[in-house]
Amino acid sequence: MPENDNPLVAELEAVRAQALGELDTMSDLTDLDAWRIQYLGRRGALTQVMRGIGQLPPLQRPEVGQVSNDVKTVLETAFDDRVETLKQQRFATTLSQEQLDVTLPGFPVSLGRLHPTTQILREITGIFADMGFQVYDSREVESDLYNFELLNIPPYHPARDMWDTFYVNEKVVLRTHTSPGQIRAMQAFHPDPIRVILPGMCYRYEQVTSRHEMMFTQVEGLAVGEHITMADLKGVLENFARRLFGDNRRMRFRCSHFPFTEPSVEVDMDCFLCNGQGTGCSMCKESGWLEILGAGMVHPQVLRNGGYDPTVYSGFAFGMGPERITILKYGIDDIRLFFSNDLRFLEQFS
Repeated sequence: MPENDNPLVAELEAVRAQALGELDTMSDLTDLDAWRIQYLGRRGALTQVMRGIGQLPPLQRPEVGQVSNDVKTVLETAFDDRVETLKQQRFATTLSQEQLDVTLPGFPVSLGRLHPTTQILREITGIFADMGFQVYDSREVESDLYNFELLNIPPYHPARDMWDTFYVNEKVVLRTHTSPGQIRAMQAFHPDPIRVILPGMCYRYEQVTSRHEMMFTQVEGLAVGEHITMADLKGVLENFARRLFGDNRRMRFRCSHFPFTEPSVEVDMDCFLCNGQGTGCSMCKESGWLEILGAGMVHPQVLRNGGYDPTVYSGFAFGMGPERITILKYGIDDIRLFFSNDLRFLEQFS
């Protein structure tokens, strides 16, 4: 640094020499931080000297300002170098004391598992694929038109009370079932015959309990063609139940009502836990039967809305909840477990 008679320059040189001298003796990162505050902090020695620049004559300020910037740069660079040196020394000391073998393999990363609902969905998809059904994906945010009206549920219809709906606005909803996908599939494929299943998430404004969730998975199936009858529906569902639950399963069809099918049925399967006996069985509540899905023949008006002539074409539809199927298959007693991300539950389904 060039010699200069200016007293501030002399002070800057003194601060520089003192700071660098102390820095060479530092052996601890905590002491280093204290050194930084002492010389480079907002109230440090260098800052105090630099504040005097404003009192100098205008012609002297640039020269002294340049010297102060050089001193600051030297101290900051020396500080960073000393920090890096101490970190390397600490690392070397740790390696020598702890005898760390860096060639040892790391901790293994545990592999994930398919969620139980995903496993059941894949089983369901595989069974229906063998019967000629293809997967048709449909949107989760739907219009009121497709979610209700085209499914034979006009605004004034009391059947709307069956679904507590999340409304985005007056015309847009979170779908309450995958049934609007049936209309979209028919409109996409007509006039050709179709066989599709429609898996996906559904949403209903319901109180969350051990038996109900506000979001859940649903799988619906749809077949449309000429001369399709209830016998076809029965054969498809019996084959499905026996493939999923065992060859000896028996089925029972009970009359029911859905706005988009006519006639409509609830489908039961004999309890696989008690073999339909019912006595003392908590799974079927001693009835001997387990309800697994709803189904029916596609309503003529729904066929028209999908683009098919109901005098020529007929079809059947069915719907089930994979979580409910999983509950029945594995004896799970709380539907909330599916969405709780509790590893103690999920790790059972490897």
